[in-house]
Order: sequence, then C-alpha cells, then structure tokens
Amino acid sequence: MSNQQIAAVVMAAGLGTRMRSSTPKHLHPLLGRRIVDWVISAAREAGAQPVVVVASPATRDGFEGLDVAVQEEPLGTGDAIRAARSQLESTSGDVLVLSGDTPLLTPDVLRGLVETHRRERAAATVLSFEPPDPRAYGRLVRDGNSRLARIVEAADATPDELQLREVNSSIYVFAAEKLWPAVEQLQPHNAQGELYLTDAIALLVGDGQPVAIHVASDPVEAEGVNTRVELAAAAAALRDRINEAHMLAGVTIVDPQSTWIDAGVEIEPDVTIHPFTVIRGDVRIASEAELGPFAFVRPGTSVGESAKIGAFVEVKNSTIGARTKIPHLSYIGDAEIGENTNIAAGNITANFKHEAGLPKARTRIGSNVRTGVDNTFDAPVEVGDDAWLAPGAVITDDVPPGSLAGFAPRQVTKEGWVYEKHGDRDD
Repeated sequence: MSNQQIAAVVMAAGLGTRMRSSTPKHLHPLLGRRIVDWVISAAREAGAQPVVVVASPATRDGFEGLDVAVQEEPLGTGDAIRAARSQLESTSGDVLVLSGDTPLLTPDVLRGLVETHRRERAAATVLSFEPPDPRAYGRLVRDGNSRLARIVEAADATPDELQLREVNSSIYVFAAEKLWPAVEQLQPHNAQGELYLTDAIALLVGDGQPVAIHVASDPVEAEGVNTRVELAAAAAALRDRINEAHMLAGVTIVDPQSTWIDAGVEIEPDVTIHPFTVIRGDVRIASEAELGPFAFVRPGTSVGESAKIGAFVEVKNSTIGARTKIPHLSYIGDAEIGENTNIAAGNITANFKHEAGLPKARTRIGSNVRTGVDNTFDAPVEVGDDAWLAPGAVITDDVPPGSLAGFAPRQVTKEGWVYEKHGDRDD
C-alpha cells in the first residue's frame, strides 16, 4: 500500500437480532477477541489511521483507546457513515468502510482492495466475493469495462441476476472527496428512514464516476457473521489460521482440529500440544514445554521451558517454572511454582475463601518440591524449596525448605460394620 493516507470506519452499531442474544452481535467473543476486534485489527495492520468505530449509545464505552462515533438510532449503513463524518472530514486520502461482523477479514485483502482502487483511479471500489451459496447477498452487475454497473439486492433481483455468483461484501473503499457528497445526497426509501451505503455507490455510478471491483481471493474472508451457526464456522476458520501460524513457527500441534488457541497466545518453537487442548488469553509457553490431552491453560499463565502440563490439568493465572511437571488431574490457579518441581495427581490450589469480601489468595510452591497425591493447598500458603509433601494432605501452613509435611490420618478399618448396621449378608 502506498504512503497516501487511508482511514477506516468500522460499522458496529447494529444489534444483530439473528444471534438471538442480549449481547450485541459485534461484541460476541471469538478466540480471545470480540468479533469486531478482528476487523479493527485487520484495518490497523493494513495501515489505516485513524480507525473510527461506529457504535450504538449502549456500546460506546466498549472501545477504549479508539475513536468512536455514536449512531444514535440504527438507521442504516449510510447513516452510520454520516455519524463518523466529523472525525474523518479532514481525511484527504481514501476511506475504508468495513462491516464489524466480518472477523475473517485479513490485512492482505484490504491492501489488495486499496491497491485496486488506486490503480483504477476509482471514486469507490467494492470488495466482492463468490461464496458457494450466494444466499441473500446483493448481486454485482458489471458493465462492459468490468466495472460496477449496479448492486441488485437479492429480493429485487431477476431470475437471471440471481444466477450471478459474484456478491457484495458490504466492504468498500472510497475516495474521501467523493464519499461525503454522495452520503449527503442519500434519501430514505422506507418508513423507518434508513439510509443505505449501496445508494451512495449507485449515485456515483449514476454520475459517471468509475466504481471498481476487487474480488477476494478466498471467499471466506468476506463472509459476515449473523447467526450462531456462522459464528461457529468463523471460529473454526480462525482456529485453523492460528494453529497453522504456530505450526509454521515450530510448534507441534498433534491434532489441530481439536486444539483451540486464542489470538495473542505466545508459544515458542519446539512446544508440543496434544489433542483437545484449550489455551485462552494472555498465556506464554516456553520452548520444549508439553501440554497433554484435555489440558486447559487460562489467562495470566506462563509455562516455563521444558515444563509439562498433563492430561486433564487446568492452569489459571499462574507461573510454572522450567522443567516442572503437573502430569494429570490437577487444578493450579493463582499460583507460583518454581523449577524442577513435580506436582502429583489430584493436586488443588484452593485460593478462594468461603467468606464474603475476601480476595483470592496465592499459593507459592518452590523449586525441586515433590508433592503427594491428592494434596490441597489452602491459600495463602507457601511451600519452600526441596520440600516433600505426604499423600492426601491439606497444606494449611507454610512449609519450610527441605521439610516433609502432611501426614494425613492413617486408615481405620471397622470389620463387619456394614453387615452389623444393615443386617447379615445373604449366603
């Protein structure tokens, strides 16, 4: 992309009623980000500055650090662009107009869109795509020069037009000096008073202005999310992208389709991740670490070099030292564990007291510690370096370095107790 200025508007004021949710569509979580955050990230990585988010009055405070324009009422895409005008009117270059419900959009497709727009010296350029099923997307009709002649909504299309495979993504780039006059001319065509950006495109075409088309090389990049079904499909596509990037960077993911890793997770080369593992949030995993099947690594966790998080282990907001092993069936939360420590099966950090108003406490386990099976740590508690813990122990007090602690009560067997209580057994 050239050095010419490019700004972006991300439309995210709609409710998305087809999601059947009290959460606005654009704010639904998707692999560590909200749907709209993926679009914002793509715009920024493509070089757009500023990026203005058009939000509803209810969501205006959900975009800290960003320029926000408020669309007071949901009166269509044209009205959404009008809401952002004051923040973009000084822009002298081009303006990207993005839908906040297209999380699979990439910086590369936006760069390609802008390059086509500038090469064609267009007043506006439409991002088109050819999905397997065009569904209710507006069809694009080209003129003899392969530029846009018109956008036909599916409900208004003739049978021949419905056969067209190329559809409108509702993603555009406009020359700024052409955008605002066109938007100013928009008129409502329904009782709700809604204004549509496709009408601005029609005005430009009608005035003889060139409107170009850029075709997305991968149709999935332009697909929007309107239902929970489409949200799940987008999640799967993003999962595949994230996993592929990690594998190309040297991470072994045994079964990528069953491994879910949030955006922003940092994983060094030579880490091995086994099937059915979930890694969420701000997590860092150092080289040679291994994550077992059904591991769940949650935000705030750092896993040291050559450490092991085993099968059915959950770790949250914790630091795991180098070469430390948590092989199986344990919960480690709000904890700090040193190097070369072995956490036996069934260990639990109990960091939340059953008293109102008390904050979570931390568990600290030193280096070269050997815990026992079924240990519970009643935080706040600290286990010193080189300590050993007996099986079945609840650790309620600090354990000095080099100590052996625990000693659960010995087994007591009362022979025949069941028969005496419930009558003689049948012979």
